[in-house]
Amino acid sequence: MRELLPDSVVCVETYGDARPDGASLHPEEAVVAARFADRRRREFAAVRACARSAMATLGLPAHPVLPGERGAPSWPTGVVGSMTHCDGYRAAALARSEELASLGIDAEPHRPLPQGVLRLVSLPSERSRLAELAVREPAIHWDRLLFSAKESVYKAWFPLTGRWLDFSEADIEVGGDLTRAASGHFRARLLVPPPVVDGRPRGCFEGRWTVRQGLVASAVVVPHR
Repeated sequence: MRELLPDSVVCVETYGDARPDGASLHPEEAVVAARFADRRRREFAAVRACARSAMATLGLPAHPVLPGERGAPSWPTGVVGSMTHCDGYRAAALARSEELASLGIDAEPHRPLPQGVLRLVSLPSERSRLAELAVREPAIHWDRLLFSAKESVYKAWFPLTGRWLDFSEADIEVGGDLTRAASGHFRARLLVPPPVVDGRPRGCFEGRWTVRQGLVASAVVVPHR
């Protein structure tokens, strides 16, 4: 994930459970996690351990990261950030709000989406482009990559708008130099009224992706004007 983000972002990532016993939970977080099953509680604690490590790197005191509206993490004043976790991987990315307007990260296991899911999360134009990419590089699960990119777009969108963004409301075009590495960029064209950033509508989000170590990772950064 670090290579997908600019230097202004602090990213802490771990493989496995950073704190499997949940000892790193802030008391307020422990109240939230008490209702979770054991596995969900370990993931919840581990990714927040990453977030607090990133806070320390930014020179900030430890702060609880509580789920807010629609589960979006609540960050300290003056901070923008995003978290992600999947089997065997956790990451948190933070930056000062004076550096970036918003950001979103996502990691997924690099395997095909369950049957039928692609049609639920994609537009016909996106599926057509994915089919072309699959001919060029069949080793990459492009459906999963598109899903991850949409998750990153949503995570960057929500803090700017406070509104839901449906899978059908962003048209994502994926690109990359597949002759060199399984990595590249993507561009999300918003199909709904865009967020206003620094006085201007931001109708497109730019992102980057990579496939490595059995994972697909994506990141979106929304810079200031």
